[in-house]
Amino acid sequence: MGIDALRDWILLGQAPGVGPRTFVRLLERFGSPAAVLDASSAQLADVGLKSATISAIRAPDHAALDASLEWAQRPDARVLTLIDPAYPASLKEVADPPPLLYVRGDASLLAEPQLAIVGSRNPTPGGREVTRELARALSGFGLVITSGMATGIDGVAHEAALEAGRTIAVLGTGPDLVYPAAHRELAHRIVASGALVSELPPGQGPLPQNFPRRNRIISGLCLGVLVTEAAMKSGSLITARMALEQGREVFAVPGSIRSPLTKGCHSLIREGAKLIESADEILAELASELKALIASSGEGGDHPPEAAPERGLDAGQTALLEAMGFDPVAPDELIARSGLPTEQISSMLLLLEIEGHVSSLPGGRYCRTRGDG
Repeated sequence: MGIDALRDWILLGQAPGVGPRTFVRLLERFGSPAAVLDASSAQLADVGLKSATISAIRAPDHAALDASLEWAQRPDARVLTLIDPAYPASLKEVADPPPLLYVRGDASLLAEPQLAIVGSRNPTPGGREVTRELARALSGFGLVITSGMATGIDGVAHEAALEAGRTIAVLGTGPDLVYPAAHRELAHRIVASGALVSELPPGQGPLPQNFPRRNRIISGLCLGVLVTEAAMKSGSLITARMALEQGREVFAVPGSIRSPLTKGCHSLIREGAKLIESADEILAELASELKALIASSGEGGDHPPEAAPERGLDAGQTALLEAMGFDPVAPDELIARSGLPTEQISSMLLLLEIEGHVSSLPGGRYCRTRGDG
């Protein structure tokens, strides 16, 4: 997208009174932001825009607009619009998708299979430990761990995910600000190997109304949401209930009936969330969605047709088993033998282990299960 077209998207997105639903309605009516900006005041009023909003479109805040465009020129920055091929398909499915996403880091991660982990800002030591174990294990299996960068459970989930894989932080501020400030160093590490995402433009501070909006993005990006510890009145429960509305899986970790920080999880379980005690249970629940995602991404398409599927495996999985041989092997060696990228190997190994074709061994190695092959 050229700079002029991007300027139109940002201008319309920053106009007071143009929220996500109004933005989409304008696109449906006029076809593009440029056409909206060229429309007459009468035409804009006909679609329901108030006079103050029309005035803001006619006389935008040029300083804020220029700041956003300048931010977009950074080497680690990208602005995704609803029509950008890189805009995450899962987020388009929600009721009010953000018209723009400001991304720092690796924007391609937004299309990867993700699991959200959220919870209390003041967790117990046990809650921290469980979150760390689950986030590290799930990240090690190839899932991108997504959370909201808050103190407590969010921060623990991001930290643990970075130890084994990658993570996405969805912000309640503009992409140039870190909130809370204590997570500044964590934010730098996430940008280096993951991504920071916000629908808010640069310079936007941590206003209270922005955080519930952020929660719908967290759940919308993910296959499911895991709540590891939460009180009854918690933003984490908002995220979980948004996930249910969006048709996502919701998981919750049970705990002591005496702890106020487990009451939120117990409430979710009563409402239909899946009780979780291990990462394997989450992987088993998500197996079909992961397989569908990998298949839709064309995995295995570069393998020759003679690598025929066996036992219900696709050609790519069969080829990976053949590259594995019959002795324990590390993922790095599988990458060298097969020529497949790290992310693809991780996803395929995850599915093969879920389906019982391979087993993980100490030291991060894998081998075929007995009788497979």
